[in-house]
Amino acid sequence: MQVKINIDGGSRGNPGPGASAYVICDMHGKVLSQEGFFMPHCTNNQAEYTALKLALLKSAELGATELFIQSDSLLLVKQYLGEYKIKNADLAARMQVIRRLASPFQIHIEHVLRERNKAPDALANKAMDAKQSLGFNPLSYVPEDSEIVATPSAKNLVNGVEVKPVVRKKGPTKHPSQPDLFGDF
Repeated sequence: MQVKINIDGGSRGNPGPGASAYVICDMHGKVLSQEGFFMPHCTNNQAEYTALKLALLKSAELGATELFIQSDSLLLVKQYLGEYKIKNADLAARMQVIRRLASPFQIHIEHVLRERNKAPDALANKAMDAKQSLGFNPLSYVPEDSEIVATPSAKNLVNGVEVKPVVRKKGPTKHPSQPDLFGDF
């Protein structure tokens, strides 16, 4: 199933109280889930990263397979795509978790201007104002980062070809004898 996702995060005080938000719609624009996730203390970048993490968790819960993600955080998008280095240790750890969560999906992520990302921005601000999480069809459970493990791939692929372990027979090995190259001269 394909879904469209808009994400945003913010912090008042940076660091300070903040919120992460995601809005997930089907390809026709019907809202499937939206949530403003309140964070008592965070930076704006931590909130942006958390928004992507939550959107990935909810997408898995919904059974989505292909995600079209839009964010107004150029830093997040460029770091996810590997175009910018992640110098902050906390953000690097968060990105490892995000990559583990992203592995089962086909992901298309792009940076958009704030004008095209109003819904999650409004949701994040409402969560900050209320000092609590709120939303429609929110995540049923938010695991700790330590609970999120890499998903094993279904096949062991190298260069697009499945490879299998080599099975060797046990027992005495016969070494071929060296032929006599000069015996018949």
